Amino acid sequence: MTENALVRVLIADDEPVARAGLRHLLAAFDWLACVGEAADGPAVIEAVGRLQPDVVLLDIQMPGCFGIDVLRQLPPPLPRIVFTTAYAEHAVTAFELGALDYLLKPFGADRLAGALARVRAALGEPLPPALDRYGEMLAQGPMRRLFVRSGRSIQPIAVADVHRFEAVGDYVTAYTAGGEHLLHVALNRLESRLDPQQFARIHRTHLVNLDHLARFRRELDGRLTAMLRSGVELPVSKSRAQVFRELAR
Repeated sequence: MTENALVRVLIADDEPVARAGLRHLLAAFDWLACVGEAADGPAVIEAVGRLQPDVVLLDIQMPGCFGIDVLRQLPPPLPRIVFTTAYAEHAVTAFELGALDYLLKPFGADRLAGALARVRAALGEPLPPALDRYGEMLAQGPMRRLFVRSGRSIQPIAVADVHRFEAVGDYVTAYTAGGEHLLHVALNRLESRLDPQQFARIHRTHLVNLDHLARFRRELDGRLTAMLRSGVELPVSKSRAQVFRELAR
C-alpha cells in the first residue's frame, strides 16, 4: 500500500505529550498516515486547508479556539472528526456537529481502535456490528435521531417527532410535542443532514417538518403563512413562497 492510498490523519492537541502519545498509538495502524500536527485552533484550520486530511483527531480545549468552534469554522467538505478530550460535557454538541466519535482522556489503544473502525466505516468500509454504537450517525443517509440534553443526561429524539426547527443566533431550537430543545449547531448545517423530502426551509430562520404541516394560508398582501398542525403559524419568505406555488401547480 502506497502512502497515497493511506488514510491521512491530522493530530490537533495543545499538549506535546498528548500528541506524542497519539502518534505512538497510530503507528499500530498500517492503513493510516499521520500527515501533520497542530497545537491551537487557528493552526488546525490552516492545517486542514493545507494538508487536506481525511480525519482529524481534535482536542476540545486548545488555545485560540475551542475544538467545537474549529469544527464550526471548517468549510465543507469536512474531514472526519474524532474528538479527544477530558471534558464529557461537550459530547452532545460534538455529535450534533457531525463528529464520528468522542474519546474521553485517558483512553487506550482499544478505544482508539473502535473510533478508527468508525472512520473506516464512514469512508466506505463495513463496520463490525460490535462497534456500531453510533450507527445512525455514521449513516450516509439523512440523520434520524438527535441527541439533546435533559438535565444531566443525554436524551435521543426521533427527527420525525420534531415539528419544526428555528434558528436562534448561532443555535437552533427544536420543537416537539414534549417541549423545546436547544441544539448547538447552525440551521444550515442541520438542514444539510435532514431528509429534504421531509423537512422544508420556508424562511431563513424556519425549517418545518412537512408531516406536521396543515396548510398554507394566503394573506391579503399575497404573502404565505405556514399553518402547522400544532396551531403554530410561521411566515414564508418570498423566495420560498414561489417554490411552493410552483409545486402546487
